[in-house]
Amino acid sequence: MVVSRRKAAGLVVAIAVTAGLVTAAGASAEHREGKASVARVVGSAEFSLPYSKDDDVRSFSFDARAVPYSRPLPGIPTGLPTDAWGTVKVSHYFAENGTTVTADGKVDCLVTGPRTATLTAIITRVDAGGPDWVGKRIGFSVYDGGKDEGRSGDRVGFSWNGVNLLPDGEKEPKDAEVGTCMAPAPYAPVTKGGYTVRHVDLPLFPGQG
Repeated sequence: MVVSRRKAAGLVVAIAVTAGLVTAAGASAEHREGKASVARVVGSAEFSLPYSKDDDVRSFSFDARAVPYSRPLPGIPTGLPTDAWGTVKVSHYFAENGTTVTADGKVDCLVTGPRTATLTAIITRVDAGGPDWVGKRIGFSVYDGGKDEGRSGDRVGFSWNGVNLLPDGEKEPKDAEVGTCMAPAPYAPVTKGGYTVRHVDLPLFPGQG
């Protein structure tokens, strides 16, 4: 096919414009993806307690994502870089009597590091016979160990069962209150299932960018 010089010039311009549009679209997509990239913890897993052996089945499910500066507080109208939303579910099967107790909560804080995360949630519902948690904040930690010879290597930690006590002299220690994003190290090994932690650094306070 013979193409005139004028048509050839037109094709060059069209190709250049198309390439520019593709590049711009790609850059825009990358920008949107970067904006959408936030810290997150998802997954469900069973785990065992290293300090207590029994036939109970304990599990946590998380679907939490960072939403920085979305929860204004008195004196902190911008909210915090650790603000988050999402859900948690706690489940405990008691082998002794064959019953299962579950609890649901709403995430209020999340902070991550490479393969690690801590999050807290306010409990909104507990099955009858469960702990007196409604309205209270509880904390979790997660280690995302990845896959290794068929085992995830993941671990979890949590802020009750003796790891968050408040000693008081000669008195019997009580459970201490849990602050936002507070949880012990992930000490309990996952036995089934697993978690994925997507780490993103905490963003600057508004106006500091």
